[in-house]
Amino acid sequence: MKAPQAKKVPTVLEKHGDKRQDPYYWLRERENEEVLEYLNAENDYTTASLKHTESLQDELYHEIVARIKEEDRSAPFPERDYLYYHRFAPGQEYPIYCRSKIEDPDIEEIILDVNGLAREYDFYHATSLRVSPTGEYLAFGEDTVSRRIYSIRFKHLETSAFLEDVIANTTGSPVWANDGKTVFYTRRDDTLRPYKVYRHVLGTSTKEDVEVYHEEDETYRTGIGRSKSGRYLIIQSASTYSTEYRLLDADNPAGDFQVFCPREPNHEYSLAHDGDRFLILTNRHAQNFKLMTCKVRDWNQGHWETLIDHDPQVLLDDVEAFGDHFAIRDRKDGLPRIRVFSKAGTEQTLDFDQATYDVDFHINREYHTKQLRIVFTSLATPNTIMDVNLDNGTRQVIKVHPVEGDFDASNYITQRVQVPSHDGEDVPMSIVYHKDTKLDGSSPALLYGYGSYGITIDPYFSPARISLLDRGFVFCIAHIRGGEDKGRWWYEDGKYLKKKNTFKDFIACGEYLIKHRYSHPNLLCGMGGSAGGLLIGATINMRPTPFRAAIAAVPFVDVVTTMLDETIPLTTGEYSEWGNPNDPEYYHYIKSYSPYDNVMAAPYPALLVTTGLHDSQVQYWEPAKWVAKLRDVKQGDNILLLHTDMETGHGGASGRYKRYRETALQYAFLLDIVGK
Repeated sequence: MKAPQAKKVPTVLEKHGDKRQDPYYWLRERENEEVLEYLNAENDYTTASLKHTESLQDELYHEIVARIKEEDRSAPFPERDYLYYHRFAPGQEYPIYCRSKIEDPDIEEIILDVNGLAREYDFYHATSLRVSPTGEYLAFGEDTVSRRIYSIRFKHLETSAFLEDVIANTTGSPVWANDGKTVFYTRRDDTLRPYKVYRHVLGTSTKEDVEVYHEEDETYRTGIGRSKSGRYLIIQSASTYSTEYRLLDADNPAGDFQVFCPREPNHEYSLAHDGDRFLILTNRHAQNFKLMTCKVRDWNQGHWETLIDHDPQVLLDDVEAFGDHFAIRDRKDGLPRIRVFSKAGTEQTLDFDQATYDVDFHINREYHTKQLRIVFTSLATPNTIMDVNLDNGTRQVIKVHPVEGDFDASNYITQRVQVPSHDGEDVPMSIVYHKDTKLDGSSPALLYGYGSYGITIDPYFSPARISLLDRGFVFCIAHIRGGEDKGRWWYEDGKYLKKKNTFKDFIACGEYLIKHRYSHPNLLCGMGGSAGGLLIGATINMRPTPFRAAIAAVPFVDVVTTMLDETIPLTTGEYSEWGNPNDPEYYHYIKSYSPYDNVMAAPYPALLVTTGLHDSQVQYWEPAKWVAKLRDVKQGDNILLLHTDMETGHGGASGRYKRYRETALQYAFLLDIVGK
């Protein structure tokens, strides 16, 4: 089947006296039938081009879903008088949310069966289930389009009846006041930025809802939460480099929110209510953050006291408060740690004996407790949920996520290596492979990366990934700049006018795998999604080799055009990540790496590009335009495929099993290219 060729419509985009030719700009016309015809033609071409892999796709899909335990239940967590959990029934795509009384755990109450709600939709996502403090009502967010615009719905738990109250166009995160009838929520503006917080009283018209906060600065987003203690309702406003909190007594929902610490440039902080004090993670004069405290009735910054001082080698990441203790998640030498502190002054660090791993707080809803729940995982270890005794550090394994079939963690070897980058900085890289895989340059490898927003891609377990490892793939995560793996400076050294460090780090990791014979240029593959798709696009422009194949999922590849269009969702809030191209310096720097603007006549690797028609994060037309331009100018015979899911958005398909159809497609593409 002949590859589709998108028509060219001469379009000139001009800024700062610079003219860019964009013949595929017309693909932005979502309602244009010709656009849909082109996307469908690309889908048909992808299907035809991979038709010979259909049996492999089916094999991979059934292999992956066979590892999922059909009848499974999550680890119950306590909240007030109940234990909450979800379970899956055989053959069903969606969870069944349940609770039981702590005093009578064998009697189950179903609070929401998502399968019934999802039945009439191609896509369905229920999120942020919150039971009222009185235990009487359930509130939750519902998205039926995959554009991350949620309606909030309510259910009376005793009668199982849904209330007439339905709140449209929200972020889907309801927050209860202590009276059990007042709910706060956040709305989005036309660009999908969360910008207003409202108050709703059950049984009243949503037209009567009261706006309690409007975030007018377009570079900030806002939202509302509730302290674990149940004492405070908390509004947060945040940009990349600044935060501001407003507090209200949860017993007084009609009251006025009060600013905790006014926003300032380059000051980020977060709060945890802890009895008669607040715990404050702040980066004021502390690049890697420090932990401070103040009395609940004296928020003045001049009275804040330091509990844990700044350490240039340790990034403080998160804090959990409990009655007699608090716990810190931090990061040292690129690896996460959990440290527990008692109010009596003792300290303990939880140790883990693997070379590369991830550990984080799990669900901790209770303030007065002696148990801290954490989740541990590694590239070879399924998610393991543990309760840690806060007094003595002893651990009890609550649940190991099951992997059906003949999975044996001892069959897989994990490593962590340091990769010298172009400027001498060492880039950590996590590696896993089957013990029978040869490291003599004959094995295929998949290098994954992200590298933006300070997001760290920690080495996590994936049951699906076993299908690649068992077929001889080496899987690697490049902990490149733009994430916070080595501290806040690691993030700042991979953004703004230093963004190219991210791409050069990734290239260095790929070259390391070849030099040290983990793989070979004809067998090395790359993968990234969203901002990680930008990573793939920029990398293969800078160095079309050494990658044999690459997958760019929902890729952010038309950076200049998007960042100049303030009508596109999320643009204004992204200035603090990429820079504002209305400034000539940032314009020219962004243009110098933007994948779409730097496509050239070169032998690009085989490419599979995926997107969703309803994507709210990266609009479908970015990858569509990129593929059209690549198809027009690239050299060589390497295949170029675009797959658009016409029913979903940024996160792909919903459902427990359905999502793995795309995983099987991606894996089949890679295995086909490397000849496995």
